[in-house]
Amino acid sequence: MTSSKKIILLCVSFFFCLGLTVFSNFHSHQNEIVQSTAIASLPPVEPVVQETEEKDDFLFHSLVEGRLQSGDTLNNSLKKHNVSPIVRRQIVENLSGTLDFRRLRPNDTYRVYLDEQGQMVRCEYESGPIDCYSVTRNADSFVTQKDLVDIESRAYMVEGLISSSLFDSFQKQGVKASVVYAFADIFASRFDFNTETQKNDSFRMVIEKYFKNGEFIGFGRILQARYTQQNGKVLEGHYYRSDLTDGAYFDSEGKELGTSFIKSPVPMGRLTSKFTWKRKHPILDVVRPHLGVDLAAPIGTPIMAAADGKVVFVGRKGGFGRQVVLSHAGGYKTHYGHLSRFPKGLKRGSVVAQKEIIGYVGSSGLSTGPHLDYRLEQHGAFLDPFATNFKPKSVLAGEELALFKEKTASFSRLIDSTSAPDTLYVRHFTVEPEDNPAIL
Repeated sequence: MTSSKKIILLCVSFFFCLGLTVFSNFHSHQNEIVQSTAIASLPPVEPVVQETEEKDDFLFHSLVEGRLQSGDTLNNSLKKHNVSPIVRRQIVENLSGTLDFRRLRPNDTYRVYLDEQGQMVRCEYESGPIDCYSVTRNADSFVTQKDLVDIESRAYMVEGLISSSLFDSFQKQGVKASVVYAFADIFASRFDFNTETQKNDSFRMVIEKYFKNGEFIGFGRILQARYTQQNGKVLEGHYYRSDLTDGAYFDSEGKELGTSFIKSPVPMGRLTSKFTWKRKHPILDVVRPHLGVDLAAPIGTPIMAAADGKVVFVGRKGGFGRQVVLSHAGGYKTHYGHLSRFPKGLKRGSVVAQKEIIGYVGSSGLSTGPHLDYRLEQHGAFLDPFATNFKPKSVLAGEELALFKEKTASFSRLIDSTSAPDTLYVRHFTVEPEDNPAIL
């Protein structure tokens, strides 16, 4: 072949390869455009934490894996797996400054990487899906830290009808109890699921599910919730956070769902006695006022403070048995009677926050069974706690309201749709050591 023909052949080959590269890049760019369009159509989601780099590789000769059993200490568990005393001491001493050993639980796991001489290269300890700690040898010293954890979040649509109770209906959808409480808590100041729930009411919500290494580890935040009553009344809660507003739930008009008082201190209690001026006492057999509501629940059920306040009484009081009384702004007081016990450290003068646990359901005093006697008082007069309305904690306005409506519009369209996919979007984030995302 002549040199001129070789040159021509090389040129043809060059331009052919160049054409393939351009086509490949164009095709890849088209895919990026499609993906970007799909992502852009999703509702904007607040990044919980920042992305992270992958963990550096390290060399090791052998691996010891263990799991804490009931009654184990970390040192004893390591000893059962024949980890040498020197390595056990290195692990315990280095982790003690980062990991609270009082919080160790059965089924916590650990991995110890050893070199050929049996010396520790690295130890990893997991006390929960996002509570991961490590000790890594660095020359003649060790570096201890709480590790970054990569999480995949998938937003799901969950919906259903009320057959008997909110709790039962959620369970039919494969949703755990903690999510039921979180859903009810969104509307705690607007709706009482103890007394106002009716058969064939319906609910819809968008909730995050968290996955670690492809394994489901728990539910995340409810992003949007809707509860529709038989009478046509619709309750909506949109999670919203901005530079000016802490994360909270708002209705479609930008009014915060949280108010100064929640309706019920026991979200899933059963109403057994209403507020009335004439009630036959079940034990004394006399007719007299019952200036509160009775909420039946199992012994030990947590009782929440209805509002921010201060403890003005804690102890035993006649027929109320063990009782807590809180004072609040505006001349209000709330009374919680028939408790089984009080939280450790609760005393007269203690300052409590709304929804903080201030006692546990019991049957102390004059009581026919475990329940909470809950009363609301203002300036000495008792009010029906289920018939009293309170103002929202905050109301969005102006540019903040416009931004709120813009950010929640996409989810609103999805929750309105009858053909929305089960999985609405997927995102990835990294849990930094200082972060503590709620996992339901």
